[in-house]
Amino acid sequence: MRARPVILHLDLDAFFTAVEQLHKPSLRGKPVVVGGVRGRGVVSTASYEARVFGIRSAMPTAEARRRCPNAAFLSPRFEAYRDASHAVMDLVRELTPLVEQVSIDEAYLDLTPQHPQADVGLVGELVEGLRARIHARTGLTASVGAGTSKLVAKIHSDLAKPDGQIVVPPGEEAERLAPMAVRAIPGVGPATAARLTAHGIATVGRLAALDLDEVVALLGKAHGTQLHAFARGEDDREVVTERAAKSVSAESTFETDVTDRVRLAEHVRRLTDRVGERLRADGLSGRTVVLKARRHDFSTLTRSTTLDQPTDADAVVLRQALRLLDGLDVTDGLRLLGVGVSGLSLYTQPDLLDGLLDDRPGPVRTGTVEDDDEFVRPDAGGGVLPVEEPAGPGDEAPAADQPAPRSPWRPGQDVEHVEHGRGWVQGSGVGRVTVRFEGPNTEVGRIRTFAEDDPDLTPADPPVWQPEDAVGEAAGS
Repeated sequence: MRARPVILHLDLDAFFTAVEQLHKPSLRGKPVVVGGVRGRGVVSTASYEARVFGIRSAMPTAEARRRCPNAAFLSPRFEAYRDASHAVMDLVRELTPLVEQVSIDEAYLDLTPQHPQADVGLVGELVEGLRARIHARTGLTASVGAGTSKLVAKIHSDLAKPDGQIVVPPGEEAERLAPMAVRAIPGVGPATAARLTAHGIATVGRLAALDLDEVVALLGKAHGTQLHAFARGEDDREVVTERAAKSVSAESTFETDVTDRVRLAEHVRRLTDRVGERLRADGLSGRTVVLKARRHDFSTLTRSTTLDQPTDADAVVLRQALRLLDGLDVTDGLRLLGVGVSGLSLYTQPDLLDGLLDDRPGPVRTGTVEDDDEFVRPDAGGGVLPVEEPAGPGDEAPAADQPAPRSPWRPGQDVEHVEHGRGWVQGSGVGRVTVRFEGPNTEVGRIRTFAEDDPDLTPADPPVWQPEDAVGEAAGS
């Protein structure tokens, strides 16, 4: 264990919606929801104004609309989020080279190289300065926890939200953690928490007070040993600057439950194409093919099979994914389907028999996802980046329930008009698209409506936010 609070966890506040509000002045101070905007979509991020209505991540968009019908529901703009993330992480690396980016909006930092003897006071000053620079340079706010370990830093960055910081003095870790609910510990999801609660273990302190053998008997050796150490505030994990991706995957949600195996197989082909492209682009290959399916009742199943050799070949992944699909009961319909490849390595070793042995599967593994059913993708350092792709051609509803044709414009999308300049799509339908013309450094903009096929209206790249002083200098010049 470290003797000084040199480990930081930085988390950008309500990141996706914060970027949207930064780029769209008319949405500042108002409830904003980013995620799938169609009937089967789910919420990726809700602004703090939307959270007042009980809207949260992973909630069905339909439920979020019922709770707050006046919120702005926007499709994700991942390019804009990545640009903002890069700007923040560049500032973070000015403070220390030891940065482990775990997702697009969060990272661990180790101050040891520059400040090996930093005490609580100095760490507090460094954190405050970093947060101020992030806000001044990007317009975003960040919450930071600091302590002697990743565990303590992560838990306290959550407690510091929004736009705050907490530095935990060395020696106070167990005392700070003790009154917290067991769910505060990373790795304790709903299933584990329910098991512990059933045995009268509701707080971190109660878990820490148990003998290790008792915890292992409840949770198994590996899981129980780690959680028992965490409950006592013990965590010696290092900040790792290079993180290997755990898996590459793609998934999407259907507008209506699908029972037709032909349509499901075609969808698996499209998802496999996306996974294969990503593997080859990143120079990766993998041995384990995973199929994820969410049923009509929202229960989520996974099926996997392991090959003799790693592969990045679409044909190999597709054969195994279709085999896994064949083993699923789809009688009551599927609402989501995903394909992934895990067990990644930085090389592909084709079998000498070229497709005969490298395609030979291992046993099919099955599971019902309980605590975490997100695939992990190597975006932003290997962290989870929730992505929901709308169902493609062939995934539309049956003819009897055929929806209206989809607009080519997505709510929140950046656009540019020949006469009116840059703006964003506020809504579209029945052949019309409504655009609000404003940007990150303008006043609240005016609204105009156009035909969906107006040749003067085109998609645009995300806008660039600039600090007020930079805008003033540009205007003066």
